[in-house]
Amino acid sequence: MPEPFEPLEARSDTPSDIATGTATLEGGPRGRPWLRRPLPGLRWRAAGRPAPGGGPAPGSRGLWTDAWHDLRRNPVFVVSALVILFLVTIAVWPQLIADGNPYQGNLAKAQDGPAPGHPFGFDLQGRDVYTRTVYGARASITVGICATAGAALLGSVLGGLAGFFGGWWDSLLSRIADVFFGIPILLGGLVFLSVVTSGSVWPVVGFIVLLGWPQISRIARGSVVTVKQQDYVLAARTLGASNGRMLLRHIAPNAVAPVIVVATIALGTYIALEATLSFLGVGLKPPTVSWGIDISSASTQIRNAPHMLLWPAAALSITVLAFIMLGDAVRDALDPKLR
Repeated sequence: MPEPFEPLEARSDTPSDIATGTATLEGGPRGRPWLRRPLPGLRWRAAGRPAPGGGPAPGSRGLWTDAWHDLRRNPVFVVSALVILFLVTIAVWPQLIADGNPYQGNLAKAQDGPAPGHPFGFDLQGRDVYTRTVYGARASITVGICATAGAALLGSVLGGLAGFFGGWWDSLLSRIADVFFGIPILLGGLVFLSVVTSGSVWPVVGFIVLLGWPQISRIARGSVVTVKQQDYVLAARTLGASNGRMLLRHIAPNAVAPVIVVATIALGTYIALEATLSFLGVGLKPPTVSWGIDISSASTQIRNAPHMLLWPAAALSITVLAFIMLGDAVRDALDPKLR
């Protein structure tokens, strides 16, 4: 008759054995080990918990990995990204698709329509509209990217510090942001840029950064306030992590997603703002080639030569739409509520 089955007792395993899932149970007759296998429940990969020794669990995916996985399968993102890549390419190397001179004109061909070698026709001074449309992408893309980068950097730093430290620093920055929020952007551009004699892109970039950082600052502040209340930040603080380490290692990577979404959408808005200011005569000025300048000069001849207005306006519309669509796709990918 077989021996009765003795009660099982868990072996006194060390915490390291349990963490790695190699703990065993011993028991049975004569104390011989009857079972040696990983304990059930220690499925680090399935649970998505940090693997032993720190770092992400093997096979787990974080927010950025999931976002990229979704973006690659989003046709809106793919199309807008390809359009933006093309625009950035011609902004850096316009001679790839336009070998003409955007400043050279022939008054004998003023306001003429499309002709062989000149598919978009000519403007008031006999300059090739196609060449000027291609070269106009450089100014608009430069203003949009530089202004967005400056506003995002300044707003993220100030808003992040205000949300992290709070107190009088938060109150001071919030009141300063309220002052800039109260300035209408077009009125501010007319006042600020009317006293600037330079027609380059940098005064326009500086003005947009000056009035654009408060929006991103509020987004960054709210995101940091939310993240700093999470358990992993409280645990890092309890373990003695410095403020700099918590900001750079724990808070900033988890709070930057809303800032990226807002900045991507704002980039298209800033390009449209530059064209509006140039159209009103206070933004970029000749001899700078800009879509806004060409639209302004062609607006008085829309009945006689509509092609002068059509092509720069179409290029501006496609550019702004591409960046806004890209921002919407990024927002959908980074927002957990939309999953």
